[in-house]
Amino acid sequence: MKILGINALNHDAGICLIEDNKILFAAHAERYSGIKNDPNLNLDMFMDMWDYGVPNKVVYFENPYMKKMRQLYAGQYGEVFSRNNMPLNHLKEVLGVVEGSQPKIDQYVDHHLSHASSTYFTSPYDESAVVCIDAIGEFDTITIWYAKGGKLEKRWSTWYPHSLGLWYSAMTQRLGLKPQEDEYILMGMAAWGKKDRILMNELYQDFFVKGLDFKLKNNLHKGCLDWDSDYYPDDGTDEWKFTIAANVQAICEMEIQKIFDKLPTLVPETTNVCYSGGVALNCVANSQIVQKYPNLWILPNPGDCGSSLGCAAYVNGKHLDFMENGAFLGYNIKGKYPVKPVLDELLKGNLVGVANGRAEYGPRALGNRSLLADPRGKDIKDKMNEIKNRQKFRPFAPSVLEEHAHEIFDMPTKKSQFMQYVAPCKYPDKYPAICHVDNTSRVQTVSKEDNPGYYKLIKEFYKETGCPMVLNTSLNIKGQPIVNDEKDADDFTKKYGVKVYR
Repeated sequence: MKILGINALNHDAGICLIEDNKILFAAHAERYSGIKNDPNLNLDMFMDMWDYGVPNKVVYFENPYMKKMRQLYAGQYGEVFSRNNMPLNHLKEVLGVVEGSQPKIDQYVDHHLSHASSTYFTSPYDESAVVCIDAIGEFDTITIWYAKGGKLEKRWSTWYPHSLGLWYSAMTQRLGLKPQEDEYILMGMAAWGKKDRILMNELYQDFFVKGLDFKLKNNLHKGCLDWDSDYYPDDGTDEWKFTIAANVQAICEMEIQKIFDKLPTLVPETTNVCYSGGVALNCVANSQIVQKYPNLWILPNPGDCGSSLGCAAYVNGKHLDFMENGAFLGYNIKGKYPVKPVLDELLKGNLVGVANGRAEYGPRALGNRSLLADPRGKDIKDKMNEIKNRQKFRPFAPSVLEEHAHEIFDMPTKKSQFMQYVAPCKYPDKYPAICHVDNTSRVQTVSKEDNPGYYKLIKEFYKETGCPMVLNTSLNIKGQPIVNDEKDADDFTKKYGVKVYR
């Protein structure tokens, strides 16, 4: 049976088609529409999905009726009484132009259950604890589960408005960034600031209720733009933003650790852990978690878009062979991986793009939709920032041959195929382009099994230079989605003058 999972009308819409233990197709709406974090589905993504078969069953990642109850509780009366935000109505609007189509939704799967299922059913574990932390589901904001034999049992939860994700998003907004989009920028800013015990204590006292369980003093659904520190008042400088970011990140890490520290009591049956929800994209915090819980699995798309996979997986009820295709599940640009021309550009010291094979399912480019460079170049960061219109305080990532990763980085894990962890670089002076201000890197390890073409490219670069890695950032411009198809790739070359090989 082919099962189609859908996420829409929240943010970062997506679809995923599975059959038995295989993921056939999964894609983000934004890659097709060109609208970052697009909450709406579009016909083109369904057209590509149909190449892999017609679903027998359609499931949706959220319970819209429970969501409307929460919106009623939150005073969002316009949302409560609107019919435009009902999933079936939206699906009919998107697919209504297709002759003979009869859009349907056979089943709704709760938001956090979809998160939990997305990471559990793609994990290597039959038995596992499952942790989900995000901004908000219907009511759940943090949940802990016990999973075994394809069954999930919720053992603990925190409800709206007490949300670590909402707090982090509110602080993102307070620093002049876009909430539910720029949280990763706050994470990058944090390394530029200094942790301050007094300021951290003030932040905690202003927002948190002290206790064993997670509670906030106020509902931060609409942000906290009026917040200011008595100890460290806003002076409008980058230094102020960096310092606040550093202490926000520190508190976030502390609260995540408190949540994970519940596992030995709540799920004593196993030391395996699966982790999902938007907060699971915080790779700095992940690096701390994995040192305490080494059997940690994080799906490369743990946010809401990944829940399109989760709700389908829950209904399917079987573990998926995720590593058959890994994160490469989207639109397919056919052809042999362009190793030779990309290598030539790298050896010349040029920036070069790759758009080949199936698009990555998740927010991070992993070699198939990537902008690459020599990590040893001292001026590479400036060149990249100019092309991508990025702030100087945002880091770049290395893609390193798996067998050489531990030679260059103090890795918290053996593998990091999906850029989910940061690691200190042992030789920051040798590889300045991939080192953040604190000399850490968000590392992607690459093996032949992960991505044969990309692995060969890095291997050839290593043979020529003695450097077993390349700088890898997403093939996009700030505020725009990652390149999806051939036209996108050609347009990138025309607009920005960077060769993109297909």
